[in-house]
This record gives sequence, C-alpha cells and structure tokens, in this order.
Amino acid sequence: MGKAEAYETVHQQVLAVLEGEPNLTARMATVSCILSEAFPDRFFWTGFYVVDADKPNELVVGPYQGTLGCLRIAFGRGVCGTAATSGTTQIVEDVHAIQNHIACDSRTNSEIVVPVFDREGALIAVLDVDSTEHAAFDGEDQQQLEALVHKVFAA
Repeated sequence: MGKAEAYETVHQQVLAVLEGEPNLTARMATVSCILSEAFPDRFFWTGFYVVDADKPNELVVGPYQGTLGCLRIAFGRGVCGTAATSGTTQIVEDVHAIQNHIACDSRTNSEIVVPVFDREGALIAVLDVDSTEHAAFDGEDQQQLEALVHKVFAA
C-alpha cells in the first residue's frame, strides 16, 4: 500500500472511531495511536503538545506514542515551539542541522510539526511526528496531516 492509500485509510479509521466523541484528550490519543500504527517504520514518535491553559505561551506534552517526550516547550523554542508561534507546519529534514532543535530523543533525525486549531481558529496544540530517518517527511505528509487535524479538531 502506498503512502496516499495509507493516509486515506488513517483518515477513515480516525473519523469512524471518533464519531460523536467530543473529548480532546480522547481525540488526540486516537489520532496518535492510529498514525503510529499506520506508519511504524517511519513514525518513531507521534503525539501532541497542547497549549497550556495556565501558561498560554507554553506547550505541555499531551497524548503520544513513542519514547519519553519533552514535558514542556516554550513558544518559539524548537520545531514545536516554532510551529506554535508561526501557526505553520514545519518540516525538518535533519533536526541536528538546526540550531534551536530540542533533543527529546537523540535517535530522532527528521520531524514534521503541524499546528492544530479549533473551530474558532485558536491554536490548541501541535501534532509532532519524529522519524529516525533523515528527510522522512514531504509535502504529501504535510497535506495529509493538515487535513486530518482539520477534520478532527476544526471541522
């Protein structure tokens, strides 16, 4: 099965499982799990960093699949903090080549981070996917992951 077909299956599974489920934690846990299971060879760490209600310029680790994640990330720091500040998806082919990368696990070599907005357009989290491969993510991953988080959290 190709990447496009795998993503189509992921979208269908996620939407079917989450039908009628309003809880954000349950929604994030489901997305993390299904994505991780769909791409086990490419997705090393898959999860969410959530905007902290008590510290609105900080992300706190949310539901994820993988090794231990960083607990907190300030807006503007690292790839996740950059995505949170800019509101745009970040694709990094080699995380070791960027100066402000936060190394939660040294085995990570590339990363994609997608901002997650609610129905009102407010940032609520970022979806972070790490890979042990260099240049593991491309425009297709970006398009598919952006569409998925929009369907799950903003539609």
